[in-house]
Amino acid sequence: MSALNRYNDENALIGVKETPVGKSTKKAFDPQAFLAKVGAGKAILKFERSQHVFTQGDVADAVFYIQKGRVKLTVVSEQGKEAVVGILEPGQFFGEGCLNGHPLRIATATAVEECMITSISKEAMIHTVQSEPKFSELFMAYLLTRNSRIEEDLIDQLFNSSEKRLARLLLLLAHFGTEGTTQPILIDISQETLAEMIGTTRSRVSFFMNKFRKLGLISYNGKIEVHNSLLGAVLHEKPEIERDDDL
Repeated sequence: MSALNRYNDENALIGVKETPVGKSTKKAFDPQAFLAKVGAGKAILKFERSQHVFTQGDVADAVFYIQKGRVKLTVVSEQGKEAVVGILEPGQFFGEGCLNGHPLRIATATAVEECMITSISKEAMIHTVQSEPKFSELFMAYLLTRNSRIEEDLIDQLFNSSEKRLARLLLLLAHFGTEGTTQPILIDISQETLAEMIGTTRSRVSFFMNKFRKLGLISYNGKIEVHNSLLGAVLHEKPEIERDDDL
């Protein structure tokens, strides 16, 4: 037996596979593994409920990715009026404005429950987006989804009554349409926050919530549960969901 044949037979017995000539041995890039581990320019941070991730006016030098928990984004005007502009969930990025040349944060990010968040420096984020197509695809999908949501929110604010805006927000928070006829809202969200998110007063939200409950569109037992009938009322322009703000 030749030395070459003996070498091949021994390798076959112990399970060693030869790397084909010209093939790369680089391990396939896994975006989720990248986001879940500490590395160059990355850190895993934990935040308690009501703790700020960053505040409006802070230096913008990193992008964040939510692994666990939910984060509220708020903006304060020069007159001191605060508005909730979004509630973010696991699998979402935020703070990406630093990639677009924003030197300072334009909003405040606050944990609404215990959170585990990956912090990625601006430099590390740019390098990974440019060098790893799979990560670039993941980040691009997030940006496109967020852009569509912003457009839908703008249309909602321009053309729908505050009552219908509240109904749509409850459906979004409950992730309605996934399965079942009743979906709970898993976060503790106040009527003040709901009012800020749809641009109305807490008293109007309270009125509409009571109305929805009496109509059987939602139920409330510690947590808000959204019924399938609320989706039908919004989609089919039922008269119980007002189109005008004349109440």
